[in-house]
Amino acid sequence: MVSAYFINMSTKFNFLCIVLFYCVNNVLGELTPVILWHGMGDSCCNPVSMGSIKTYIEKDLPGIYVRSLMIGNNIGEDIENGFLMNVNDQVTEVCKKLTSDKKLANGYNAIGFSQGGQFLRAVAQRCPVPPMRNLISIGGQHQGIYGLPHCPGNNNKICDMVRKFLNYGAYVSYVQNHIVQAEYWHDPLQEEEYREKSIFLADINLENHSNVTYKKNLLQLKNLVLVKFNNDSMVYPRESEWFGFYKPGQGKETYSVWESPLYKEDRIGLKKLNDTGRLHFLSVDGDHLHFTLEWFHKNIVSQFLK
Repeated sequence: MVSAYFINMSTKFNFLCIVLFYCVNNVLGELTPVILWHGMGDSCCNPVSMGSIKTYIEKDLPGIYVRSLMIGNNIGEDIENGFLMNVNDQVTEVCKKLTSDKKLANGYNAIGFSQGGQFLRAVAQRCPVPPMRNLISIGGQHQGIYGLPHCPGNNNKICDMVRKFLNYGAYVSYVQNHIVQAEYWHDPLQEEEYREKSIFLADINLENHSNVTYKKNLLQLKNLVLVKFNNDSMVYPRESEWFGFYKPGQGKETYSVWESPLYKEDRIGLKKLNDTGRLHFLSVDGDHLHFTLEWFHKNIVSQFLK
């Protein structure tokens, strides 16, 4: 009887171990994939930026699938397209890439860095398949910019050209269609012209039309995470990273997200996301995109990727 008892217990124990083994493997196998979209002047695979982030996530979450988006056929094109390729065309290209990636069929988490933040929001609003689970915007300019004091990377020629075109006229049709930064240029001194002629930002913020689908799609997110850099010297105004901006008619005094028509009217679903505990505001005491991997692990990976 004793031997039979222990044999029975041993069988149950082995069975339990097998069940636990498959459960653990299933959990690990279901880690939600991650999509990264870099900022201006950067590329998908820069070893000191996106390449480093991709590697870190893969080490922190073994078995996870991480894809850093390349816009174009090579790194050189990827960098140039961050300045010169119509944003709407970029978003369309990315939507096709995501739809054709079978590893994303059950959904993915998205992390956008700087302008990649608002670009991925456009993906969430326009392309619900495959489903985006969490959208994490790190330094994204969701109400646009009004100034380009400096831009990263080593291509000063492109930076100078972009500044020249912006000074020429951000809302001139040619500039709007060919200069990326013009497409999220938000001039508080020309609010009506911005709403009328901005071909990207005014569209995703529903400044001059209504689009129930944009709001419905954004509300499919589990979480929208907005990271602002408190000492940002690149984004003017830095409040744009939390959906704030300059009050109309001047370029000094700002309003918060709570005071914005975008939130009060709940055009794209921000109020609903906040009311349901899915809108998160994080801040970093540093300059643009200056954060540590320790901060990234504690506030992003542990909270929203696991």
